[in-house]
Amino acid sequence: MESLLGITAKDCVILAADSTKAHSISVMKHDQSKIFKLGPSTAMVVAGEAGDPEIFGDFMQKNTALYNIKNQYNLGPHGQANVIRRYLAESLRSRRPYGVFLLLAGCTEDEGSSLYYMDYLGSLAKVPFGAHGYGAYFSLSIMDRLHKPDCSREDAIGIMRECIKEIQHRLIINLPSFKIYAVSKDGVEEVEEEQAMQS
Repeated sequence: MESLLGITAKDCVILAADSTKAHSISVMKHDQSKIFKLGPSTAMVVAGEAGDPEIFGDFMQKNTALYNIKNQYNLGPHGQANVIRRYLAESLRSRRPYGVFLLLAGCTEDEGSSLYYMDYLGSLAKVPFGAHGYGAYFSLSIMDRLHKPDCSREDAIGIMRECIKEIQHRLIINLPSFKIYAVSKDGVEEVEEEQAMQS
């Protein structure tokens, strides 16, 4: 029932995640944060089976911090994506795999704006835009039509708003609010919370 969205711009990556936490047919929370900051200019939004996103997100935050301290080196988005993919692939072959879907975003001088799409099977792809969950059925066509590789931050936020508006209008499941984040060289910041349409 969750929706994660991401789109690259010239100098940043815009991420959005619904803020609903549900279990079975019940809504548990309406203000769940699904973003995990992994570094000064890297973050991921995570969704999945109950409990797994929080556990896996915290696990990756702590392991990234430990790696940075041990090696006195910050991994870039590409390196972090491959480390996360490895953990997902290893957990898949264990007794208790993580049932998570995620979008990893980063922006560095060397790599520019990067968005990585991953799922619970350990699949990894660098994409210009991506989505997970039921919202993907409505948003990917909008992103495909409107996204340009050199779009500005404001244009990317506008595209994200269009996607959220379409999800809230057409999806039978009620996702009343989304949180939108910008990941740039300056850091990770919450841009706004997009509330349900008043109509």
